[in-house]
Amino acid sequence: MKFSDFVAPEAIRSHVQASSKEGVIREMAQALVDAGKIAPGDLEGIVKAILKREDLGSTGIGRGVAVPHTKHPSVSKLVGTVAVSRDGIDFQSLDGDPVQLFFLLVSPPDRPGDHLRALENISRQLRDDGFCRMLKAAKEPVDIQHLLEEADSHGVVS
Repeated sequence: MKFSDFVAPEAIRSHVQASSKEGVIREMAQALVDAGKIAPGDLEGIVKAILKREDLGSTGIGRGVAVPHTKHPSVSKLVGTVAVSRDGIDFQSLDGDPVQLFFLLVSPPDRPGDHLRALENISRQLRDDGFCRMLKAAKEPVDIQHLLEEADSHGVVS
């Protein structure tokens, strides 16, 4: 599965305003609403579902990266977005470091395979320090989109 299969380019945020875990999740979910990928009436339910998933254990996987995600019946296909925090946000990550890169996913409950393939793709790409460094340095959403497209077509970006 490629980033282009689930990341909504119009929902990418290169400078999140939020400074808290709930804030960044809410800001990213709102970006998906603004992009027409999530119905406005489903925003609160999706934010609550992601926060409930976070209560089970942080999706802050370390090295400044978090992948908040949930399954929700309001979506008919996997949708996601990417956001960058310049200062980093305390996400109770496994390594204790602040998170700068966020990949948020919402998938339908009846498509667990898509959800897993997206998580696998994200984690595979994010093992590349150069890719992470370039994402964190991206100035505009279009820069992030180009990095994701490059990763899609060439595998890991160096």
